[in-house]
Amino acid sequence: MNKVYCIGELLIDFVAEKQGSDLSKATNFTKKAGGAPANVACAISKLGGESFFIGCVGKDPFGTFLLTILEEHGVDISMAQRSSTFTTLAFVSLAEDGERDFVFSRGADKELQYNSEYRNKFKGNILHLGAATALLGGSLEDAYKHYFFDALSQGAFICFDPNFRGDLWKGKENLFIEKCLPYIEKSDLCKFSMEEAQLLSGKEDLNEACDFLHNVGAKVITITLGGDGTLLSTSKSKKNIPSIKVSPVDTTGAGDAFIGCLLQQISALADFKTIFNDESILTNMVLMANKAGAITTTNYGAIESLPNLNQLQH
Repeated sequence: MNKVYCIGELLIDFVAEKQGSDLSKATNFTKKAGGAPANVACAISKLGGESFFIGCVGKDPFGTFLLTILEEHGVDISMAQRSSTFTTLAFVSLAEDGERDFVFSRGADKELQYNSEYRNKFKGNILHLGAATALLGGSLEDAYKHYFFDALSQGAFICFDPNFRGDLWKGKENLFIEKCLPYIEKSDLCKFSMEEAQLLSGKEDLNEACDFLHNVGAKVITITLGGDGTLLSTSKSKKNIPSIKVSPVDTTGAGDAFIGCLLQQISALADFKTIFNDESILTNMVLMANKAGAITTTNYGAIESLPNLNQLQH
């Protein structure tokens, strides 16, 4: 089993459940652990993989709570850092159909410092770059770039998920695209939502979007389509992989469960190149990852709702 290193934010989601998708009308919030890369790390570990979280939280009760959650889910937190800056917070309001409204209060996640002692850890392993906040500046963005370069120089398998958050990039969408393209260019696997694929490619048609993103450099592309499954695109073919039917209550973390499940399966391969050469194996992996994403939407809270192996096998 190869190791998967997930770099980015770990934060508190204050979730207003069943109060509509308008935060201005929400009155009651429940504290949940969140942050896309942390969700992915938990998904990998919960399915039997070996995951590491690289990120920063505050030296406060929220930070302690978050690191404890990761440890309880089997994630290695030895590379995590703590800062005197308060832990990053996100406020999430959920409608009955699982759709959501986000507001970020950014704190310690941006304080992550690059540690050159880790540069040799990536050889033969996987680096997942999936931070919603990593391209917003701060030392986190510098660390993100450094670890990306380290992983590239050691021939690691690189996965990129842009995790676009519209509220964070209003009026700066072109800067977001500009910052994402170098990661797409060098990634073995890219995971996009439909909105992200269209934004980053400038193409409305998803097949054309895939062609554009392959030309940038992405080897394997997955575009998650909610209940309609996933568009899987390689240099050889494009196909829609179906998902299972569920009644969603919270879509938060579904994409993270999907990519976490996919990465866990890839980490179990003796040779990562198998996914480039055997499309049947990759297709079956995406089928399983779709199932993981769907199951996650049937409960509240991203990490708590992540499936285990037993749930996926039934």
